[in-house]
Amino acid sequence: MSDTQSAVIDWLMDPATHGGVAPEHVETHGAHVFLSGDLAYKIKRSVRYDYMDFSTLELREQMLRRELDLNRPAAPGIYLDVLPITRAGQGFAFGGTSAPVEWVLKMRRFPAGNELSAVAERNALTDDLAREMGRSVAGFHAQAPERAGDGAALMAAIVEELDDAFAGMTDELGAGPVAAFSRLARGALADIAPQLTARSQDGRLRRCHGDLHLRNMVLIDGRPVPFDALEFDEVLGTCDVLYDLAFLIMDLLHRDLGRAACVTLDAWLFEASGAEDAGLSALPFFLGIRAGIRAMVDVQTGRAAHDELAADADARIYMQQALAFLESERPRLIAVGGPSGTGKTTLARLLAPAVGAAPGAVHLRSDLERKALAGVDPMTHLPPEAYTPEAGRAVYDRLFDRAGTLLGAGRTVILDATFLAEDERRAVADLAGSKGVPFAGLWLEAPAETLKTRVSARTGDASDADAAVVARQLESGAGAVEWSRVDAGTSLAEMEDRARAILDARPA
Repeated sequence: MSDTQSAVIDWLMDPATHGGVAPEHVETHGAHVFLSGDLAYKIKRSVRYDYMDFSTLELREQMLRRELDLNRPAAPGIYLDVLPITRAGQGFAFGGTSAPVEWVLKMRRFPAGNELSAVAERNALTDDLAREMGRSVAGFHAQAPERAGDGAALMAAIVEELDDAFAGMTDELGAGPVAAFSRLARGALADIAPQLTARSQDGRLRRCHGDLHLRNMVLIDGRPVPFDALEFDEVLGTCDVLYDLAFLIMDLLHRDLGRAACVTLDAWLFEASGAEDAGLSALPFFLGIRAGIRAMVDVQTGRAAHDELAADADARIYMQQALAFLESERPRLIAVGGPSGTGKTTLARLLAPAVGAAPGAVHLRSDLERKALAGVDPMTHLPPEAYTPEAGRAVYDRLFDRAGTLLGAGRTVILDATFLAEDERRAVADLAGSKGVPFAGLWLEAPAETLKTRVSARTGDASDADAAVVARQLESGAGAVEWSRVDAGTSLAEMEDRARAILDARPA
């Protein structure tokens, strides 16, 4: 650290600089952050690493401006401005007319408890928040600029880097897991390389966040917002959008938040209107690489901090997760049917994390697909003409099209719809047969008054069904249903136990 930067840090630590209030000082390997009142001031450390260079004043200014440009579109309420720090008398000042001696990123401070990592640690990461995470990331990716390049080549370089790093980490990670990781990662990359190249050509290679995990998402006005995007390396920040999302999904899974991971992925896919479904064949590879990188970083961090015991234990967990992600798993098709009010969506969400490759089954819901076809928000109430037989057929066609694509990508799918017509039930079984995957149909049923009471009590749900709709459904009937029956008039726990027993009895 230069003498000048050291003097600037002393000035930023001085309560007089902040109206008489002593700031909090947070240090990272690349920055100093000073928290004062409702503001935060960030300077880059005067350091140079193999992968990151902030050693000159010019480079520090460039990186702070790049950080501002990357993050302000998604989080304008946090990222405010880049200011020069200049000499003023015996001290320094923000702004001024003399030559800058340092540069600072001015940000609006937020409560530490608003970080999504803190939300998760207090068990407050609800389905609604997970859904909003997926939507927020989808919005971030939609506005991220496209980049030229070959996604397969970029991932091949990362696999090579991991191989080189792991060769010197067999004491910490084990020779067997290291060899298995290399074999599985290289095999998976060979399988999907043409698809990654095609995705690059189709606009999926973008200047993404690059460091998208729960600590880098924050609640702003109750909505999850990505921040602190990787700014110091354009190559590391350029990747497939699904690889960017995979870091967040992997982080959720590492924290044993499988349900939140499922909901986040489903929301991200829904925002893409099915355009990303086929790409999910790359998700196991992307998850494995993300977990592998975390294993590598843990070992490196433990060595640097001389605290190998805890870091190596966590690294071994990441490595085992990476190997599990990279192992292939046969997909299956599950349909959850029955009249409105039977709890199909609730049950599907409970089942999804436990079936199929990580993070679990993709849950496709007819109510959401109907709203997507109508081009409206899921909470918008649709008029009766949206529920004609023709409209209903369009919804099921969309469900089956998406399910077929996802099954082809190796994903287990749960279809959540009434399936009141025999031809709908036949069609979903035929779809499984055409894809060569196992099928299980769960039929939910409960007393009429129970169903009417439930739909009448709904709030904030995508379903438009009311008691009158339930009455019409029951009057029309569903004919002879050959699916496995689940009593939806019992407790949710009993419903889940019954459904899991049915699925466990049908080999995947």
